[in-house]
Amino acid sequence: MPRRINRALKTLSVLALTLAISGCIGTGGIAPQGKALEANSLATDEAIQSAARDAHWPTAQWWQAYGDPQLNRWISLALQDSPNMAMAAARVRQARSMAGIAESAESLQINGQSTLKRHNWPTDQFYGPGELANTTTWDNNAALGFSYALDLWGRESNATEQAVDMAHMSAAEARQAQLELQNNIVRAYIELSLHYAQRDIVAATLKQQQQILDLAQKRLDGGIGTHFEVSQAETPLPETHRQLDALDEEIALSRNQLAALAGKGPGAGAQLQRPTLSLGAALKLPSSLPAQLLGQRPDVVASRWQVAAQARGIDVAHAGFYPNVDLVGSLGYMATGGGALEFLTGKKLNYSVGPAITLPIFDGGRLRSELGEASAGYDIAVAKYNQTLVNALKNISDQLIRRESMDKQQTFAAESVATAQKTYDIAMIAYQRGLTDYLNVLNAQTLLFKQQQVQQQVQAARLSAHAELVTALGGGLDAGDDVPRAEKTQPPKTPSLLK
Repeated sequence: MPRRINRALKTLSVLALTLAISGCIGTGGIAPQGKALEANSLATDEAIQSAARDAHWPTAQWWQAYGDPQLNRWISLALQDSPNMAMAAARVRQARSMAGIAESAESLQINGQSTLKRHNWPTDQFYGPGELANTTTWDNNAALGFSYALDLWGRESNATEQAVDMAHMSAAEARQAQLELQNNIVRAYIELSLHYAQRDIVAATLKQQQQILDLAQKRLDGGIGTHFEVSQAETPLPETHRQLDALDEEIALSRNQLAALAGKGPGAGAQLQRPTLSLGAALKLPSSLPAQLLGQRPDVVASRWQVAAQARGIDVAHAGFYPNVDLVGSLGYMATGGGALEFLTGKKLNYSVGPAITLPIFDGGRLRSELGEASAGYDIAVAKYNQTLVNALKNISDQLIRRESMDKQQTFAAESVATAQKTYDIAMIAYQRGLTDYLNVLNAQTLLFKQQQVQQQVQAARLSAHAELVTALGGGLDAGDDVPRAEKTQPPKTPSLLK
């Protein structure tokens, strides 16, 4: 019994000495200073507060609201073939593999090693090997090495959690890349639709200009017109043809852009037909703002996972101040001399097992610097998260204001076109009856052309505002379903033994 007591006392003494020695390296008060913002603490404006009265969320395939099958098909192809999406997917796989590497350090490690060497002994009367002189022997061994990290202070487990958090961050960044690709395709597709609409206006204007020229020529032939009127009617035709050619160029360039976004060559883009975009009911917002709203954005989710990962990095740095204890052992066969396989006999068996302890006594400030780097990394991640929240709320408010403005502008633009069309029709009838000159017709036509262009630009802007608002809301990608718990993003407290 006394022997057992003595052994226990020795064990406790060793542990006490270990803690005392390790305690001589303190953290020096190094700790993170950043504090993450609460989404609900950010003040919202009237645009968000009024939108919160209607609860609805965009679907994952939000672009289907435009009612264009060609757009739906093109986005599906882009998500499959885009190099950017391939890179994002590869980064996710890479992060998951790195998490697997970190997790493997928590498991039992077993390594095998074997050597078979043929040894020829020299003959030397002064330094020779004696009886082995001028003989040949086998010097063989085979061994299995075991090691297991006891992880008393959570270094390995926190390193694994950190790597897993980084994998979550990569997944959120991949969703952000997917959302940006969808948004870029929709905006390029809207531009393509706008160019077609503008070309229609220019083509209609050219047709009207040709009709006016024909009428001016008839008036001249009938003796009631002048050559000046005919010349005036001919003047705008070349410029209108130039505008048609410029719009054909824009259409071709937009097709090339869509092809590149989808990871395809220009030939694929040339097969795109004219868009048939439409937009039904206005997009509504969820009733819980802004926390639920901001939590759906992939960039916000990625920032939260980064904060969580940096918090675990501080835990890893803290563990470095404590003694590291690993359980190590070996089992092997070894023999010098004898036959080639004689070392495998039972009497050649040897083994060892026991703890391996490393103590941080003096490191020139390395551990404190590592803790300082981890703490600063946490502060950077928190600052980035806070800025992402602020930018997200601003972006959402901007798009809501823009959407409301576009709805009003669309009404005003339609009224302007109707008025300009009425003015042009009156001027054309008066010109045909000889009640006014060509200049009034030209002015009315120019005004109509301008208002029609404005109307198409407002419509395109309204369609784009819808895409930008959905993107600001996170695109309906359900990124908010994969967020770290609030406690995971909190900075760890410095253990009392290290202060």
